Amino acid sequence: MGHSARAFWLRAPHEGEIRAVDLPEPGPTDVVVRTLFSGVSRGTETLVFRGGVPRSQHAAMRAPFQEGDFPAPVKYGYLAVGVVEHGAADLVGRTVFCLYPHQTRFVVPATAVTPVPDDVPAARAVLAGTVETAVNALWDAAPLVGDRVAVVGGGMVGCSVAALLAGIPGARVQLVDADPARAAIAAELGVGFATPDAAEGDCDLVVHASATEAGLARSLELLAAEGEVVELSWYGDRPVRLPLGEAFHAKRLAVRSSQVGTVSPRRAGRGYAGRMAVALRLLADPRFDALVTAEHPFEELPALLPRLADGTLPALCVRLRYPTA
Repeated sequence: MGHSARAFWLRAPHEGEIRAVDLPEPGPTDVVVRTLFSGVSRGTETLVFRGGVPRSQHAAMRAPFQEGDFPAPVKYGYLAVGVVEHGAADLVGRTVFCLYPHQTRFVVPATAVTPVPDDVPAARAVLAGTVETAVNALWDAAPLVGDRVAVVGGGMVGCSVAALLAGIPGARVQLVDADPARAAIAAELGVGFATPDAAEGDCDLVVHASATEAGLARSLELLAAEGEVVELSWYGDRPVRLPLGEAFHAKRLAVRSSQVGTVSPRRAGRGYAGRMAVALRLLADPRFDALVTAEHPFEELPALLPRLADGTLPALCVRLRYPTA
């Protein structure tokens, strides 16, 4: 077992690098994990990359195994899948998911890893954190049989929410995005698609995940009377104007937040581990492969993040593959 690893660090806003790091000696309750894949959570990680985490949210936005502080230098990320090389006998050799930054090997308490079910490929399991966010959102939103639902924003989170909504009997589910290319992904997920101006209205529920002011305004416009927008977007340091005139009061509309940092009060008894276990079971569904639209070697991450941040790499989830030894 090696005592060093390589990790991605944000040296300064808009400047990333891969550094050699020393691994701590594992304790009796720790595991050593060799990373197979990690995923780049585009919305949050590009916000961190550009230094857009507000000072008031520095503590709330910390990832579980983050090192350093915002805005930089910081080691950030939370979608890692690897194989346990050292630790408890029932975990050695198992493929596990962990909320760990982009790093070739790492040492964490055994309680921080979740075994990946045998019917879930390791490459797909990088989506576990994103699907966990979608699970929490639907626990908050509590959609009903036959509901008319729009998901505004076809990024990783929005597509995950749409995929789960597709399983509700009788529901009319439409993925709404300004990019017509998202129609192909919606078809793979088994839901309808529309651009914002063509979206069907009279919705009982709209889940907003576009992280744009225009998307949130359109979400309100799509609601039926007494309808609700569940807001999943994280805007960072950007102010957002919300149109609370027009029909907002007459139709008795509602906007509420949902955030993965807290387990939905509707299912608080499940806890974080229970919610993650649900997400990993759901990833047995091959439809989720549609969310991974690019794969690159880990070493390319410093060059990839600027392209994700400026939109020249139009990907959903970028999966990183790691050296085999």
